[in-house]
Formats: sequence, C-alpha cells, structure tokens
Amino acid sequence: MLLRTLIRSSAATYLLPFLLGFVLIALNDDLSSWVTAHYWLSVTGTSTFTLPFVSAACAAVAAWEGARLHRGRVFDQAPVRSQLAISLPVLLPVAVMGLLGMLAALFAAASAADVGPGLPHPGILTVILGVLLANTLVGYIVGRVLSAVLAVPLALIGSFFAGAYPSSWSIFWMRHLLGGALDNCCAADGQVDARALAAPLVFTGAVIISALLLIQLRGRTVTLAAAAVVTAAGIAGAGYLARDLGPDPVTARPTSALQCQGEAPRICLWPEVEDPTGVARQTRAAVTRLTQAGLTVPTTLTMAAHPAAGAAKLGIATNPRPADIPGGVASGLLPTEPPQCARDGQPYPGGNAMIPLTAWLYATAGEPADSVAGRFGPQDFAVVQPVLKQPRDVQLAWYRTNLSALSSCGVQPQLAPKGSAS
Repeated sequence: MLLRTLIRSSAATYLLPFLLGFVLIALNDDLSSWVTAHYWLSVTGTSTFTLPFVSAACAAVAAWEGARLHRGRVFDQAPVRSQLAISLPVLLPVAVMGLLGMLAALFAAASAADVGPGLPHPGILTVILGVLLANTLVGYIVGRVLSAVLAVPLALIGSFFAGAYPSSWSIFWMRHLLGGALDNCCAADGQVDARALAAPLVFTGAVIISALLLIQLRGRTVTLAAAAVVTAAGIAGAGYLARDLGPDPVTARPTSALQCQGEAPRICLWPEVEDPTGVARQTRAAVTRLTQAGLTVPTTLTMAAHPAAGAAKLGIATNPRPADIPGGVASGLLPTEPPQCARDGQPYPGGNAMIPLTAWLYATAGEPADSVAGRFGPQDFAVVQPVLKQPRDVQLAWYRTNLSALSSCGVQPQLAPKGSAS
C-alpha cells in the first residue's frame, strides 16, 4: 500500500488533531503546574502524565483498524504476505499518532519549564515507546476478535484503566508496570530510579512479544499458551524489579552535580538554578539576619536531598523568587519529621508550635511580612507578630523553648513570649 494511501485511509490521521488539541489544551495545566524549571528529567517525567490518555487513543484506533481488516476478511483470502507484513503497516500511523501526542506533551512541559539546550531522558522515552506499542498491538488484537462497536470502547476503557488506575492503588509495584508513577519525577534533588524504568520495559516487552506471536500465528492453542507464558513471565520479572519501589520512582541525585561557592556559608546549588550568583548573595543576606538574631546557621547550605553532617538543606526552587530565598534558608533549621515518640503514638503537644515557629524563622530571615502571612495564613501569622516586636533576647528564648517542644513529647510549647514588653 502506498504511504499516502495508508495515511489517508487510517483513522489515526483524523483523530490526531483532536488528540493534539486535548493534550495541549485540556492537559496543559497538569503538564505545566508541577514541572521543575530548567530540568530536562522533570520535563520528560511530567510528560508521562498524558501517557494513559494517549495510549488509550492508540488502543482504540488500533482496535478500529483491526476490526476493519477483520470485517473485510483480509486474512481469509490466502494473502501472499504474512500476518505481520499486513498488520504492521496499518498500525504504523497509529504509533506515529501516539508519538506525536507524547511529543506535544513534552513540548508543553518543556515550555513551562523553560529548559535550555539538552535532551529528554532516553530511559523515560523508551518506556513511553514501549507503552504505546504494547497498547497499540493489544488494541489491534481486540479488534481482530470483536466487532468494532465492541472492540473500540473496550480497548479505550481497558487501556485507560490499566494506565491510570494503578497509580491510586496501595500495591506500589503495580503502579510501575506501565510507568504510571514517572510523572512524579523529579525535583531538582532527585533522579529516576533505574528499577522504575526496567520494570515497565520488561512488562511491555513481554506484551509486545506476545502480541506479535498472536498476530503472526493467530489463535492456535500453542500460540495462546506461548503468549500466556511470555506475558506471565513479563509480569513476574517486572514485579520482581519493582518489588521494593515506593509510590515515587525517585532516588537522591548525586551531589557531584552540585556547584558550590564561597565559605561560611558554603552554598551548593544545582546547575539548573537561575542566577546562581544572585541566589548566593540573597542566601548570605538571610544567613546574616539569622545570625544577628542569635541563631546558629550551619557553615554549608546545600540543595542536596540529604545534606551531609554539619550542613543544612537549602529549600529553594530552581527558579526562586527573591522573596522565597529567606524561607528556603530558614527551613533548613527546623526538624524534618516529628520525634520518634510522636511517631509511636504518644501525645505530642509540640506539634502546635511548628507553624508559628516556621513563620517566625521565615520572617526573621527576611521574607516580607505579607509573603509570610500569605504562606501560613493570617491566623497563624497573628500569633507570630507580637513575638517579632519583642527584644532580641525574648525572641531567641521563645524560639529555643518552642524548638525544644518540637523535638520531644514532654515539653509544652509557649506561643506567647515571656517577658514581653507592654
């Protein structure tokens, strides 16, 4: 069949504009809201949010094409070409439709992240290709077995269910069979776990091999048995690879990528950070304010996921607003989780001090009052305002008392400062 005839006669050609419009308009907010600025890995991972929708479209169109060939009794006329030689050209426009849909998602995420020169993550791209091909082939087989009126909605709904719903299940390994958690990858301090790439590749590879067997050799008993064994092996292999993965397929990014400058404090930033010189300058200004307030700030501030001993987390984005940098410095001075006694179920009154203490730290580090009030809410900021009006020694005593309450279960917080000036 001529290429132009193949393109003109394929249902994928007519569905493609609607798919692109759906991705670029209906899903644009989801693709742009949470992507990490300037980070190609995050762009590629975020684009997989659209994968259940695009792969479902591929499955449905492939089911239509399979039903059309079945209705035309193409394979009952002793064709010279093999089953695969007839089927694969028909499915080529469907696969291209899916790839263009995912490229549109990648474009939307990349535009929102304002990435510079670079390339999408090849491992995630390979997973995307595997998922699209697996859904296309399975949808085609459904169309070969059922009439179009049944095959198309069944392939559409079944594919979307398999791609989207496992992400809400508590069985974590099942989320990774079709790359269903890759859209959570990654913040600037994270990278994708290799097991989260290997698991869907093993599973989709097994599905693709099984589908090709069924297409070429049709529904013989031996073929059905072989396809079932290959698919079961793929599920087992993928499940074994993903057995220890949590809900998010992310590991800490190597600290060797950090770019450090200065001493006391030494400031370590990821290369994706906008205006690193300006960020370092504002970070040092925040450190100076905290030091003048009587606090001890570690000599190293780092954006690493797990700061080394003696260092503190610099909790800023790769495109921070100037008003957010003081809060990013101050956040590294607070406990990252409740004490063990609270996790064991003991009463933890100190938890009530967390928000006021954080708001005080942010304001002391130099974040504007309206920004602090907007971040924590007027009610919680109203608790902090009287504290900020007290002398330095009163504020410092208030901070230490409530910090002690945060670190244990036996200390009551004192949200009203002692010895306040009237």
